[in-house]
Amino acid sequence: MAFDGITIACIVKELNDILLNGRVNKIAQPESDALLLTIKTQDKENKQARLLLSADASLPLVYLTDDNKPAPLTAPAFCMLLRKHLLNGRIVRITQPSLERVIRFDVEHLDEMGDIGIKTLVIELMGKHSNIILLDDDKILDSIKRVPSSVSSVREVLPGRDYFIPQTTEKLDPLTTDKTSFFMNIRAKAQPLFKALYTTFTGISPVIAQEVCFRAGIDADLPAASMSDAQATTIFEAFDGMMTQVREGAFSPELITVDNVPKEYAALPLTLYHKTQGSDVRSFADMSKLLHTFYAEKEAVTRIRQKSLDLRRIIQTALERNVKKLDLQLNRLKDTEKKEKYRLYGELLTAYAYMIPADAEKITLEDYNTGKEVTIPLDNSLTPSQNATKYYERYNKLKRTAQNLETLTKEVRAEIDHLESVAAALDLARKEEDLAPIRLELVETGYIKKHAKDKASAKELKTQPYHYVSSDGFDLYVGRNNFQNDQLTMKEAAGEDWWFHAKNLPGSHVILKTAGREVPDRAFEEAAALAAYYSKGASQDKVEVDYVQRKEIKKPSGAKPGFVVYYTNYSMVISPGLPK
Repeated sequence: MAFDGITIACIVKELNDILLNGRVNKIAQPESDALLLTIKTQDKENKQARLLLSADASLPLVYLTDDNKPAPLTAPAFCMLLRKHLLNGRIVRITQPSLERVIRFDVEHLDEMGDIGIKTLVIELMGKHSNIILLDDDKILDSIKRVPSSVSSVREVLPGRDYFIPQTTEKLDPLTTDKTSFFMNIRAKAQPLFKALYTTFTGISPVIAQEVCFRAGIDADLPAASMSDAQATTIFEAFDGMMTQVREGAFSPELITVDNVPKEYAALPLTLYHKTQGSDVRSFADMSKLLHTFYAEKEAVTRIRQKSLDLRRIIQTALERNVKKLDLQLNRLKDTEKKEKYRLYGELLTAYAYMIPADAEKITLEDYNTGKEVTIPLDNSLTPSQNATKYYERYNKLKRTAQNLETLTKEVRAEIDHLESVAAALDLARKEEDLAPIRLELVETGYIKKHAKDKASAKELKTQPYHYVSSDGFDLYVGRNNFQNDQLTMKEAAGEDWWFHAKNLPGSHVILKTAGREVPDRAFEEAAALAAYYSKGASQDKVEVDYVQRKEIKKPSGAKPGFVVYYTNYSMVISPGLPK
């Protein structure tokens, strides 16, 4: 319930500032459960504003938008009814009952007789019960979704019925609740404190309830019934402080992104996220722009994840196969550790051959290196010399196996590191064009079969790296995939520039351009924080980051994209983050 009563209060204030006394110029119904109203505003420039009203069961919304949506050639019946009663009407009031998720638009218009009348357009933003309803003196004229008694026993939404807001739960108005009522109702709940808050008061979402607890400095999961008097007073003061902001219209819309994915939004500051690792807080001047940004970015993230599913599946399958292969190789390598025992057996049998009985099945000899006694199994069909030769052969075979396995495990570890780096690049993908270089890399490394359409080169698919500017004015560049990491580090960075990368973690190359200037400590720290942020350790509190001048970086011949080596470097431990 991110679109809660407080968010709606903020939207209502915004709509009053822009649309009040404006005239309804156009009405369209681009979708079965959505309206797009074009309002000629009363500002000096007489501009037009578009208002989107959506009663979609999964995503009910109200906000101002610059986007236009195509309407069907034949308008639906409800749209025609709205045009009849509201076109050219003047919006005289925009209100919200208490903190209900309801907005009422009172529109003044001329009826068939030329008399001035008032019609009310109501949008209820209540999940699957969302609706848009046209009223005449609280009598329902029609709605975008008709609700007969067979669907709802609580309230029929049909032409001719009386309109009322259904009271399905007994919740209190948070804007008028006093301290005594707050104490009595909250302490009566055998629930965690934050849940008691949003189940007791109208229009309070779980995230706002969490924010109240955070501002009060009280554990949100504390049982409400077990609060002390001091805790109850503190939580009321935090709650009343937020409600005062709502009453005064002192809204500060914020959008919270966690690990580059839109997470939450609210009409009031969500301070509980302000110092959360991996979170980015963006402030907006108005809620409409925030909502448009939030859902556009969320849709983009969802779309890119769907588009990248095949690539993720290929990477995950290859990773699992290589991890399994590495486990088998390591187990075999562990078995070769007994080779030194066989070498010792051979040496002792050779040294003490003169004192070993011909038919002995075992012999205990002193290890002349340690002085300890060693019992050696023998094949009594062989001479001591032949037994020694047999142990030497075992030793040499295991030695060769160990050498081969060390080479193979090194190759498999490199393959795992490469696949993890590709997976990290996939996590950074924000647009569909970001996927093309990743796919090409998988084609070139043999994980995807090459097709005729895979003719593009890495150069042709080059995208721009992320660009940031440090607090001291230094340019910081972040590679978005392995091809770009190579381009950025090996081609574009100068020898005196600084290179940053999360230590022993897949992630992006970060380049700090010096431009011949001396680099202050703060710039190093911000570049290191970027390298940590764009790595697999982004969600960790602290990440170790290596940094070195670009001239110290080498790329081995035949190395996979993004792989470089360096032998001298500095390191720092830093919290992941973006430059402020």
